[in-house]
Amino acid sequence: MNVLKITFLAAFLTFITGCVAQDTRILGGDNQVELRNMQTRSFDTSDKNIVVRNVISTLQDLNFVIDKADSELGTVSATRLYNGNKVRMTVTIRPISSNSVSVRANAQYNLKAIENPKIYQDFFSSLSKSLFLAANAVE
Repeated sequence: MNVLKITFLAAFLTFITGCVAQDTRILGGDNQVELRNMQTRSFDTSDKNIVVRNVISTLQDLNFVIDKADSELGTVSATRLYNGNKVRMTVTIRPISSNSVSVRANAQYNLKAIENPKIYQDFFSSLSKSLFLAANAVE
């Protein structure tokens, strides 16, 4: 009887340890920090509303359809189809000081986070150009 209890306890502990090891990917770690680093940029501007408008324009230039935009909250959600699958991008804009804002873009392909840095680099490159043109009143 004791052998059965010990075997059951060992199997249970192995099961729990296995679950914890798998959940570290979900809970965070270096991969999540790298992903957040790819997704976030700061821009030198004090007007969050201008950034929101430029995010909307940039997403539309990248063939996204704007689903929802809230300049007060600083959020923009957009969707586009790619190879028959849905790509969704959610962008959050928040002030980090009196003269700069943080922009975080979160892209998903079929409800899975996109971890390709090129996607975020392309978005932020286009957004930087758009903000530069807006700041210098170039149409």
